[in-house]
Amino acid sequence: MSKKHEAARDRESDAGPRKKLKRKTYEKELAKLQLDLVKLQEWIKYKGLRVVVLFEGRDAAGKGGVIKRITEPLNPRICRVVALGTPTEKEKTQWYFQRYVAHLPASGEMVLFDRSWYNRAGVERVMGFCTDAEYDEFLRSCPEFERMLLRSDIILIKYWFSVSDEEQERRFQDRIHDWTKRWKLSPMDLQSRARWVEYSKAKDAMFKATDIKQSPWYVVDADDKRRARLNCIHHLLSLIPHKDLTPVKLKLPRRQRDPGYKRPPITSQTFVPEKY
Repeated sequence: MSKKHEAARDRESDAGPRKKLKRKTYEKELAKLQLDLVKLQEWIKYKGLRVVVLFEGRDAAGKGGVIKRITEPLNPRICRVVALGTPTEKEKTQWYFQRYVAHLPASGEMVLFDRSWYNRAGVERVMGFCTDAEYDEFLRSCPEFERMLLRSDIILIKYWFSVSDEEQERRFQDRIHDWTKRWKLSPMDLQSRARWVEYSKAKDAMFKATDIKQSPWYVVDADDKRRARLNCIHHLLSLIPHKDLTPVKLKLPRRQRDPGYKRPPITSQTFVPEKY
């Protein structure tokens, strides 16, 4: 976190926490940004751009929420989400970046990574899922890997969602007591609370090695979910200059008619029972 960002948070602490963004204001601004996302999508398709956006951060920091708001209005054939699970035994024997390379975008696509190759610098490092040698090699090779992507004309954007200890605790408690959110808590998430300091050290070491000029980390203050979503989407739009390619109005053709065709009786079909 930059000194400027830390100073801003200190000022907020002195003046008390900011009021939460009102839902009406949030929804109004989100609608505007989502319209711009559709315009960006058309530009990416038209220009054949290849865009990769990484979302990293503490557990319960709000990465999934902003990804959902980005993808809501977009064509899944153009914008897709990659959220890889535990590597298979075969994948463990591959070059570390290999399984991520398979999901990189083709021309006219944008890929959002819900966690990425930075797993090695975070959970794998803290939980001991990789050796010291593998970890050290990752920190050395990751900047070169990303420079290689950039030289291949891939637009790479990296976001780190920063959440305070107190806010993460509140969100964890909410997930524990709400059965519809319980699935969001994995054993690794619980371990992240028990190893807060270790994760902080790992994050700081990761930033030191990989916050490079060509591919910087952008930190999102995520204590307020609504502001975090709007700020992140607005920033993403600003990083990819695009033009409005809104097409001309469409005119629906008349429906085809065939007086001689008779459809089968409706009773021949099996309908879902109407419980509501």
